[in-house]
Amino acid sequence: MTFEAEQLGESGTELASLLRNLRKRAGLSGDRLAARCNMSQSKVSRIENGRTRPSLVDVEQILRALDAPPELVAEVSALARMANTEWRNLRELRRKGLGTRQTELKSLEASSTHMRYFLLSMVTRLLATPEYVRASLAHSTADTSKAVAGKLGRQAVLYDASKRFTFVLTEQAVRWPVVSPLALAEQMDRLASLSYLPNVQIGVIPVGAPTPRTPLSTFTIYDAAFVTIETTAGSLVLRDGRDVQAYLKEFAGYEEHALFGEDLRARLAESGSSQARNAERHADRYSLRRSASASSAALLSSVGTPRRKSSIEAYWSPGRAKYQAMPTPTLSGLEPVRM
Repeated sequence: MTFEAEQLGESGTELASLLRNLRKRAGLSGDRLAARCNMSQSKVSRIENGRTRPSLVDVEQILRALDAPPELVAEVSALARMANTEWRNLRELRRKGLGTRQTELKSLEASSTHMRYFLLSMVTRLLATPEYVRASLAHSTADTSKAVAGKLGRQAVLYDASKRFTFVLTEQAVRWPVVSPLALAEQMDRLASLSYLPNVQIGVIPVGAPTPRTPLSTFTIYDAAFVTIETTAGSLVLRDGRDVQAYLKEFAGYEEHALFGEDLRARLAESGSSQARNAERHADRYSLRRSASASSAALLSSVGTPRRKSSIEAYWSPGRAKYQAMPTPTLSGLEPVRM
């Protein structure tokens, strides 16, 4: 089943109203419906008033309790799916301001206990150095100063011992050249340092390691409540429990094949050394180019005065049909020779 992006996340009020009307048509009170569904009456009330977003399982339980016909079950289930799926358009997020987005993410992190991040193509800003953060926003035409400050400010949550963070990155994400080789080596060193925090787990899936499935996107799981999936055009938010469980299972599969602890730090040290050597080679090549440029400049300087024209250049011009008489070279013991 497919939906228009504009429909996603906008059906919560409609769903609440429909469920309330179906209960009344069935002649059931909120208490009796709650008993049939094995729910509390307060939960049924919150669902019908739009204060709680019901999962697809909640909706199916209610519809069974109301003896709804199959065609109505299909219609209401589709509405529930839309209510539990939200599309965040990147253009809209940029219009609101990148700094606003950082405030929203900070609020999500503050209200969650265990956050799981699967990073397919680059390092998340929570783990990034200031240089890496600035470089990752360099393509934006908007003012990114507030966004950079917001991203760096969010990193303080990593030191909140009441929260747990699990990051699984592909090795390609770690090595992707967002910044210069030396800056990338510094970024790898930061990952190694953060891996010592007791509430932070950082794992890297080595290039060539088998995984249970091919990863298609970056995603974040907030507790077991919802998942955000990043795409080029925006982000998708899934709140249905079955969707969340599917992503928890996928994340666990990647986690099993990642390097953690000392194995991770050894891998990062090796990659960081490689980046540092790349930086040295770049610096050597740059130094050679500068030296060559300086030598060329010196050579040009020494021969920079206009040279004297040869006898042919002095007596020949394109507009003339033949040579003019040129000064005759004299050789000792020989008669002058004229052309």
